[in-house]
Amino acid sequence: MADQAGDPLFHSHDPIFDRKELLHVGHVPDEDRIVGRDDEIESVAAEVGAITRGDPPNNVMIYGKTGTGKSLISRHVATRAQDAARTNEIDCGVLYIDCSEANTETRATRQLALSLKEQTGYQENIPVRGVGTMEYYQHIWQILEACFDAIIVILDEIDKLDNSNILMQLSRAREAQKTDAYIGVIGISNKVKYRETLDERIDSSFGHRELFFHPYDASQLREIMRNREDAFQPDVLEDGTIELCAALAAKKHGDARKAIEILKEAGELARRTGSETVSEDHIQQAQEVAEINRIEELTSGATVHAKLALYALASRIITGDRETYKTREVYERYVGICELVATDPITENGLYRQLKEQAFLGVIESEKTGGGRSQGSYLLHRLVTDPKHIVKAVRRDSSLEDLPTYDGLAGTTTAGTDRDADLSSFS
Repeated sequence: MADQAGDPLFHSHDPIFDRKELLHVGHVPDEDRIVGRDDEIESVAAEVGAITRGDPPNNVMIYGKTGTGKSLISRHVATRAQDAARTNEIDCGVLYIDCSEANTETRATRQLALSLKEQTGYQENIPVRGVGTMEYYQHIWQILEACFDAIIVILDEIDKLDNSNILMQLSRAREAQKTDAYIGVIGISNKVKYRETLDERIDSSFGHRELFFHPYDASQLREIMRNREDAFQPDVLEDGTIELCAALAAKKHGDARKAIEILKEAGELARRTGSETVSEDHIQQAQEVAEINRIEELTSGATVHAKLALYALASRIITGDRETYKTREVYERYVGICELVATDPITENGLYRQLKEQAFLGVIESEKTGGGRSQGSYLLHRLVTDPKHIVKAVRRDSSLEDLPTYDGLAGTTTAGTDRDADLSSFS
């Protein structure tokens, strides 16, 4: 144990971590730490690169599952474009907005205005409440006009915005003579069909290009993990931990962000238990925590019916003898679960759409199959994770915490509170 200095409550030396910031989700690593995304970097740079020469950039939408490097590459390319533009004596700014938090036009424009004020020392007061969206736009245009030749705006999780009017405002600002600055927008979404939700006028005005990021494979994840080894103290990571972490992430979802989260959580577990090293056991335990967190994150914006659909499929698998179930079978269980939580069920077709959405997010897999001449074709649904992880994640919703949990034995349930229900009694 390292010597203590100052307040004896705190250690002067972390026995596990050395550079923990390398494991933070928002950390943008140096170029030599970015793995397996050379083509994607070049593709994004090709769309926004004109800004470095004083020309108008293209707007671009980047699609892909969670943890495929969309945010990382966007911020990396935007920062490099900013540096290159300044070398050419072009004042270029970069703004990043997380639309899962700033999920209305007012919140997003307020954050844009406040970020611009912070970057420039803009003197006018920008109220944080009590004013309309258009006042925030006025501040944005004034700052751009006074301080910038160009700006790149990154709208992460853009599909979480309650409307897409901000895209029209930003893409038409110069044409509408709001500012002479060029504005390039990089939108990021997990939902490949986001464009279909846009109003025709906005889609036409935005005029964006579309890029798709694919999941990392096991070898890329291993390299990404090795580039995070110096987040730990020397000799803390036992042999095989990096390989196991990468293999678990590749098998489940190819999500680099979650692979890094597993590694970080494993280190936290080691520290809490007083271990001097991070072992494969710590990785296994951390993987379960990370997987439950991943599911909760993916379903955070989902309807209660989407969560109940996942719970229904999970409970079918736990109490049954199969890993795949038809939409009809999941629906029958779902209806019974709705009775437990006193919620009116949606239609079977509505449930089918909810399952389709979860398949796109990578929580489940749905395969179309034939049932013979008399039955026709139908969908079979399976989970891509342990069903008990689904149960735990869904029950974190405060409105669903009374749903039964499982003690690990198929068909056995334990109520969250006083609802002692055996879901195997439902069809």
